[in-house]
Amino acid sequence: MSEFNTETAVDMTQPLAARLRPRTVDEIVGQRQLIGEGRLLRRMIEQDAVSSMIFWGPPGVGKTTLAAVIANQTKAKFINFSAVTSGIKEIRAVMQQAEDNRKFGEKTILFVDEIHRFNKAQQDAFLPFVEKGSIIMIGATTENPSFEVNGALLSRCRVFVLKALTEDDLVELLKRAITDPRGFGGQRVEIADEVIRMIAVFANGDARAALTTLEMAVLNGDSEGDATVVSVETVEQCTSKKSLLYDKNGEEHYNLISALHKSMRNSDPDAAVYWLSRMLEAGEDPLYVARRIVRFASEDVGLADPRALELAVAVYQACHFIGMPECSVHLTQAVVYLSLVPKSNSLYMAYETAKEDANKMLAEPVPLQIRNGVTRLMRDVGYGKGYQYAHDFEDKLTDMQCLPDSLLGKKYYVPTSQGLETKFKDRLAQIEEWRKQHKK
Repeated sequence: MSEFNTETAVDMTQPLAARLRPRTVDEIVGQRQLIGEGRLLRRMIEQDAVSSMIFWGPPGVGKTTLAAVIANQTKAKFINFSAVTSGIKEIRAVMQQAEDNRKFGEKTILFVDEIHRFNKAQQDAFLPFVEKGSIIMIGATTENPSFEVNGALLSRCRVFVLKALTEDDLVELLKRAITDPRGFGGQRVEIADEVIRMIAVFANGDARAALTTLEMAVLNGDSEGDATVVSVETVEQCTSKKSLLYDKNGEEHYNLISALHKSMRNSDPDAAVYWLSRMLEAGEDPLYVARRIVRFASEDVGLADPRALELAVAVYQACHFIGMPECSVHLTQAVVYLSLVPKSNSLYMAYETAKEDANKMLAEPVPLQIRNGVTRLMRDVGYGKGYQYAHDFEDKLTDMQCLPDSLLGKKYYVPTSQGLETKFKDRLAQIEEWRKQHKK
């Protein structure tokens, strides 16, 4: 726990991103949808009418910055609370202090960084104090608060969605860093506009990453007289590998697996391989991807190509045997194959349709003729009476009723004309025609 430092002096030994942290709303780059002239959040800050809120957005877009601006402009006591170092005991101590402050008419604003890291019990500890107004809580999270924040706590907070910064936003920020006395304004830095934009593109919407890259490039720049020259080559050395926007436990995890699944469904192997590589290069578990591929083989291909499931299971086993990076080629084989084969969702639709009826008709009795009459009493009351053993018949078919009376004539499996499923469609038609002719 620590209060935000609101001193005007700047410690030049701090990282560039910390030195340039905005002190007022006007210094914030981006997020005009929230803090533009006349916008709600701006008015709340300017009028010192801040209520409990949650800032949700990707890393480096200004969540902590907004909290710092509020710290500088509010008349309340402002406390920074870390999910990493604070337990329930520390929460209760701060809450009690806030309650005491309230009795003397002093507001307490509690900034909770990475609120998604707090467990349910820790989040519950905030709830009564937020309800009573003892504290105004400002949470920051990179995760969807609908999934990660206690529902009761979430309902008492406004949620503000922060967007990734645009390239133009980052270019503006980088140029400010070069001229601002808190940045490199005290020294002569020569850097071309295209190099600044190169850093902005690399940062991928993350202001902290952009400033960190700039600082690294300046520190490693070439000295020419009293100037530091930052070249394309210097930036390339400092950004040898672009970090991928990915969180294996967060929303982007589901966005990328969705992109892979839908690209295969749309028979687009190039897109499928791209999304696959995005996940694997960012550190995704190959077995997770392989499991999703196994699901896809039946959900979206099914009997249009029964071998798809065999291949998917074989690829899962290959991934299990040898792991990354070698198994990347096996996963590529699977996603390309599944992208190109004929598609059918008839198995998925068959189950989903049957599931609706099963949930509505949980008490439908099993027809007596297909019940198992294992005891004499069961047989006496009709279990198994009229059962027809298909193998005793020449065509291996019977006209025996297997559905409950209320579902007679219901169709769940409706085959398509895709790939090999045509053969299953023809066979089903033959069976239905036979039963029609032999119906008693």
